[in-house]
Amino acid sequence: MNSVLNFFTKPRQPDSTVMPFVVVLTLATTFFALCNLLVPAGSVFHVSTYTITLLGKYLSYALLALAVDVVWGYCGILSLGHGAFFALGGYGMGMYLMRQIGTRGVYGNPVLPDFMVFLDWKELPWYWLGMNHFPFAMLMALLVPGLLAFVFGWLAFRSRVTGVYLSIMTQALTYAMMLAFFRNEMGFGGNNGLTDFKDLLGFDLQTDGMRVSLMVVTALLLALAYLCSHFIMKSRFGKVIVAIRDGEPRVRFLGYRTDLYKVWLFVYSALLAAVAGAMYVPQVGIINPGEFSPVNSIEIVIWVAVGGRGTLYGAVVGALLVNYAKTRFTAILPDGWLFALGALFVLVTLFLPKGLAGLLQERVNRRPGKTPLNEVQA
Repeated sequence: MNSVLNFFTKPRQPDSTVMPFVVVLTLATTFFALCNLLVPAGSVFHVSTYTITLLGKYLSYALLALAVDVVWGYCGILSLGHGAFFALGGYGMGMYLMRQIGTRGVYGNPVLPDFMVFLDWKELPWYWLGMNHFPFAMLMALLVPGLLAFVFGWLAFRSRVTGVYLSIMTQALTYAMMLAFFRNEMGFGGNNGLTDFKDLLGFDLQTDGMRVSLMVVTALLLALAYLCSHFIMKSRFGKVIVAIRDGEPRVRFLGYRTDLYKVWLFVYSALLAAVAGAMYVPQVGIINPGEFSPVNSIEIVIWVAVGGRGTLYGAVVGALLVNYAKTRFTAILPDGWLFALGALFVLVTLFLPKGLAGLLQERVNRRPGKTPLNEVQA
């Protein structure tokens, strides 16, 4: 009981990771953006537009990893279905981008996307109405995943489903979504998904300036999500969340409705994942049902495990490092990358159970006169 009460009586300490994270992210984003726009292509310091697109994709993945770390690292909810929220956010953005194509499509239909014309659809489905307006489309990109997370969390957490059973349920959720979106009758492009995007808010998606802008906006959203998540975890709400992770029956005994705390944190995490998906789509140029694959959700967990869960910055670092390694090694060992990823997860579990962030914490804690990072994070 005392260990739970400590979460509410322990004085706050300044977090030493927020400002360095924001500063490093800002400097890195500015450097890469300037090296693409201002440095000549022949210079050794020039950053190609392809690299900018990769960086934007990595930052989207980092935001997705942050979403998983919020529920897994701080509340102990191992979700293997966050790929569903990521993909739904991506489809929301993709539907908007498809409506912007208009007569520039292959079939020249001003209303129906090309795949609907090909499938001989006569009119736009009701759930596509209004998706040609950016504010409404972004609202739907957040509302649908948020509502799904709320309903799922309400049913699961009120029934006190926890542990591996909850993980299996989340995995089943994203798998069911994948099977549904593969069907042409759903009206989301079937197996091919949504692609051939032209512009966003009237700006050509293929220009260097737009690619840089998307990367910068993704970085800003990542910084904002980091600050919001840090604020939540340092608030009284966050202290209850951490207490639930370490001893839910004791917290419930103290009179807290733990199911409500878990539901709202799950919804917040789903919204972050949806934002990541919405920023991912215009940068990679496609969204298809493969994004719902349970394998993708498992990969997200690996990113967080490698970086270190329960730290926020560890999830971001893990996502960046693993996806960079994936880009490099899939070109060298295209058939062996998944085996390497599995081996990495096993090695981290055995030798770095707290991830790279845990390794950093141990090194800092050995230095005399330094506030232990694990105390700062608590």
